[in-house]
Amino acid sequence: MKLFSNTFTTLENALNYSSLKQKVISQNIANVDTPNYKAKDVSFQAVFQSALDGSMSAHRTNSKHIEFAQTSTTNPIVNQKNVSYNDNGNSVDMDKEMADLATNQIYYNAMIDQMNGKFSSLQNVIRGGK
Repeated sequence: MKLFSNTFTTLENALNYSSLKQKVISQNIANVDTPNYKAKDVSFQAVFQSALDGSMSAHRTNSKHIEFAQTSTTNPIVNQKNVSYNDNGNSVDMDKEMADLATNQIYYNAMIDQMNGKFSSLQNVIRGGK
């Protein structure tokens, strides 16, 4: 949703990141007793890089300039390797997952509050400040 600035797009990307993180945390919690299940996490760096790749473009004015090539999109979901918290090879730490869940919920609520504030500002402008 590109209305007047990139703020809505940025907030939308932040909400998409939070949604993906919620799904990954839920998968980890659901598989806490699955033998040999490796916990997953969402790489913020990969999500951020893919957002930058989609928004940045460059034009070479001279053939001697370094080419600006966009990197291929990488999967933001990463597996934890060589970690085992249980005797069955499972790497899900329930305390960490619950802390991540709470942190993600706070982040999501903050982004929703920001989005609501932007929409309230737009409503105020449309109504003429009344």
